[in-house]
Amino acid sequence: MKERTVEANSSKGDLQERELQSPKGKPEVTSSGDASTAAASSVRVSQAPPANDLHEFDADVLEDFDSAHALFKDLRGRCPVAHSSDFEGFWVLTKYKDVISTLSNSDTFSTAVQNVVPRVATSGRRPPLHLDPPEHTPYRRAITPLFYPDRMAYWEPVVRRIVVDLLAPVIARGHGDICLDFSYRLPIFVLAEFFHIPAKQAEKIRDIGADFNRALQVRDTATLEQTSLFLYEVARDIIALRKQSPLDPAVDPTSALLAARHEGRPLPDEMILGTIRQLLVVGIIAPTTFTGSMVMHFARHPEHHALLKSDPSLIPAALEELLRLYTPYRGFARTPKHDVEIGGRLIRKGEPIALAFTSANRDPDAFDHPDEFRLDRPGDKQHMAFGRGSHQCAGAPLARLMLRVTLEELIARTSGFEITGPVPMTTWPEYGPLSVPVEFR
Repeated sequence: MKERTVEANSSKGDLQERELQSPKGKPEVTSSGDASTAAASSVRVSQAPPANDLHEFDADVLEDFDSAHALFKDLRGRCPVAHSSDFEGFWVLTKYKDVISTLSNSDTFSTAVQNVVPRVATSGRRPPLHLDPPEHTPYRRAITPLFYPDRMAYWEPVVRRIVVDLLAPVIARGHGDICLDFSYRLPIFVLAEFFHIPAKQAEKIRDIGADFNRALQVRDTATLEQTSLFLYEVARDIIALRKQSPLDPAVDPTSALLAARHEGRPLPDEMILGTIRQLLVVGIIAPTTFTGSMVMHFARHPEHHALLKSDPSLIPAALEELLRLYTPYRGFARTPKHDVEIGGRLIRKGEPIALAFTSANRDPDAFDHPDEFRLDRPGDKQHMAFGRGSHQCAGAPLARLMLRVTLEELIARTSGFEITGPVPMTTWPEYGPLSVPVEFR
């Protein structure tokens, strides 16, 4: 049987199947476009990790909706700290306590060397993700207030309008692809508003951003470079506009970064550029695949759809449980600054370690009956869908808002879902569907 994957078609805005001789043949995602647009002082070339041929599991494989969870369940049982020679070689932590411990120790584990698996070969430094504390702190401090509860209350009606405008026509048609027709577009529309981007430029971002999202998910390197360059130009234009016409730093992220001071000095322009570019990219990815996972879950479990339909007050708790079950990130990485031992395994200085949030959130030592959807879980263990520690996702409140409103509108406007075709999946560092063809009831 020939294996299939999907590729982005940026001119048509859809996904097409194509045959592969082997999943090992998938092109490596690089960001050479990123480097060419960042200032020379901000460019870092990620070094290949130390050689390690140990191979205890296959990572670079074609997956279905359940196979990643099956792999992690197997590894948690037999080899919770495991090494694969795929993607140039990396370790993976599958247990909740090991992931939490690593995230909490930035003195030993750096995010500045390699922040995802697979490794991005060349990249501009993009705060705060690409910097360790305390270097990342001024950027984090500048943007955090924009995600406080009062700001999310302001944004909720804006987000709901966007969700309804995008979702209602798809549901009215009776069928569609929840990813291609909706969730690829939603984050771009929201971020255009969040950054107060003028309407003409926002329209371009919506189209290019969706192409970037698809290209990133399927490793279409040529389209990724082209769209990445455009996103850097967008970030540069936003900075120029805010220098000319600043907004209140309490409501505008670019103005907040430009107004920030560290040790009495402004933040470097090239690092502000990287920060805005990072916010654009991170905000695009996770909502796309996770929305597909939510629809998959309710298609498989119509009783859960009926439960929320009968009692919408349960939707916030349901969202948190779905985030635990279908965590969209499994490949955020850290690199030890010296040899370390985790779970009885020796990991050498410089070897990348993937922190599998997707696995940790189904660890039976942290969550009873971890594969079940339950709304009565005790609060002593919190899921880590958005990470933990100094690099916990700063934009998590906005992501939660987008996803909650999406779930509320999906439940209110439908009585169920039926999957009508194949569901191709993304791969490391994300988890989730690229495409979910669905019939709405």
